[in-house]
Amino acid sequence: MTPLAGLRILAVEQYGAGPFGSSYLADLGAEVVKIENHKDGGDVGRLVGPHFFGPGDSQFFQTFNRNKKSVTLDLKHPEGQAVLQALAKNADAVLDNLRGDIPEKLGLTYAQLKAVNPRIVCAHLSAYGRSGSRKSWPGYDYLMQAEAGHMSLTGEPGSPPARYGLSVVDLMTGLAAAFGLLAGVMSARASGKGMDVDTSLFDVALHNLNYPGTWFLNAGAVTGRTPRSAHPSLTPSQLYRTKDGWIFIMCNKEKFWGILAAVLGKPEWATDPDFATFKARLKNRDRITEMLDAALMTRATAEWIERFAGKVPASPVYDVKQALESDYVAERGNVVAFAYPDGKAARMVGAPITFSGAELPTHAAPPMGAHTVEQLRAAGYSEQRIDELRVAGVI
Repeated sequence: MTPLAGLRILAVEQYGAGPFGSSYLADLGAEVVKIENHKDGGDVGRLVGPHFFGPGDSQFFQTFNRNKKSVTLDLKHPEGQAVLQALAKNADAVLDNLRGDIPEKLGLTYAQLKAVNPRIVCAHLSAYGRSGSRKSWPGYDYLMQAEAGHMSLTGEPGSPPARYGLSVVDLMTGLAAAFGLLAGVMSARASGKGMDVDTSLFDVALHNLNYPGTWFLNAGAVTGRTPRSAHPSLTPSQLYRTKDGWIFIMCNKEKFWGILAAVLGKPEWATDPDFATFKARLKNRDRITEMLDAALMTRATAEWIERFAGKVPASPVYDVKQALESDYVAERGNVVAFAYPDGKAARMVGAPITFSGAELPTHAAPPMGAHTVEQLRAAGYSEQRIDELRVAGVI
């Protein structure tokens, strides 16, 4: 039994944020039925390159849509709305990641679906929300990083504003949507009444300002960028040079400074009044950077990691290849093969959540419409009626 067995979700989703959120649910065993408009070519993610397993089967798409089912359905067609409602009768939730003004136009809100299923939860992930002056605005991850202040915190001082190397706002908003959906389903199962649940890229990006946001709102402090990706207030907690590259060290508890000094053969640093406390070290950050660079450049990164292991919080700085091929990733079993029906497999990073006694599914993402007939039969449609819908272009 998988953790989310018995949870059924209709996903009107595309590209990244929404599919990433529902992939958490699918990886944990929920039945996620992806609804794709075949007239528009389905989820645009199927065509996002540059790497493909086959036509319409991009590696990008596989990343976000493994363990799901696919139904082709034109929700703009009146009969498509009838099919949606038939599918929704036995669903726990509907998840969409559409522009804020679109869910209502496509019949995806609680007000529009409660007549067929009073317990259904309608989770909406939009760029700027479904209300307010921007509800009809399109929006993407990098725009949120810019407006929510993230780019002002990323990169080296004096350099142009910089985005993260990954679409972090998309990924975190997808997770927020999945979390909100599950909270809604728990409430609906207890009360018998469903609801709309909303999150947006902008709201999550702003929420992620976290403690720098609190510092400004209460102390008026505007946090900026620090050299070498340093923590704004804790030292040492940044990048340092080694003989062959870089290492990131984080002495985010007082005890680690003394341990670091001892491992480096500099025990006197621990008691020097210029370095003995967080406050003193922050005042002397530049000196500490020079001292640590000089000490760490005597050995290669791998040697320091071996010496620090389990004593000082430290990590090597890897590229994507090095990260995925590390011995620790192999030990953890983080890379998983997701199987196609013909025996081929797509290698991807596995789910980050594990459960004792549960084996999580590992199915590759399906071709568009692979489960249309199966799902319509389960909703009570006859073979003749399914053929009629196909001829009419509804499916």
